[in-house]
Amino acid sequence: MTIRLVIVDGHTLTRFGLRQLAAAHPDIAIAAECDSAALAPPMIGRECPDVVALDATLPDGDGIGLARELRAAQPGLGIVLLASRGDDDVLLRALDAGASAFVAKTAPLDEVLAAIRHAAVAPGSFTATGLATALGRRRAARDRLALSPRETQVLRLLRDGLSVPAIAAAMFISQSTAKTYVARLYDKLGAANRAQALMTAMRHGLITADQGAADPLAAQDADRSGGGPADGAARPVPGAAVLGA
Repeated sequence: MTIRLVIVDGHTLTRFGLRQLAAAHPDIAIAAECDSAALAPPMIGRECPDVVALDATLPDGDGIGLARELRAAQPGLGIVLLASRGDDDVLLRALDAGASAFVAKTAPLDEVLAAIRHAAVAPGSFTATGLATALGRRRAARDRLALSPRETQVLRLLRDGLSVPAIAAAMFISQSTAKTYVARLYDKLGAANRAQALMTAMRHGLITADQGAADPLAAQDADRSGGGPADGAARPVPGAAVLGA
């Protein structure tokens, strides 16, 4: 079977490299390519590829967010996330977005090929070098943070953009108690404000970006208008793992 591959990447050299890679392997054929998030969905809809090789950071948008949208729309599409760096944060965001594979752009060619082939036959599972280690570090961070049920509720309300008075009303507590919960949460997360708290929580998998307020920076505006704590408040590749759908 020939794998029809679409490339979505803002870097000319990356697109060229993937074309050269496909040209050397007859089981992969380039169906189309583009350099932006805006052009990708209609192109993918038109070409009906087996796999999309997608840059995590596109010139006009978030490639990981696009991967999440593609997965929701096309459960059978293979999605390979490419990134300039291979740290835990990007890898785990790719996993949470529903990608089929994650590959750093510095990875060996065999790893890139294996990711594309894996995505074609098992789009609903996830593979990445270092996955087991990254998941272990995420679990350790969660254990270290160990939010109480009330702190978890506050975190979710912060994510949803609620001000401190609104949090107090939603939880049937006083505003001073709500401020105490928020300050304690910031301290546990090592954050000075709402945006930092939400970014840290998302990085450690305590919340996901597709629930509630999608933009932590926008959500932080609620603190400025709603009486939140001030910014100074207390604060299958060799070596790869596969996670099933």
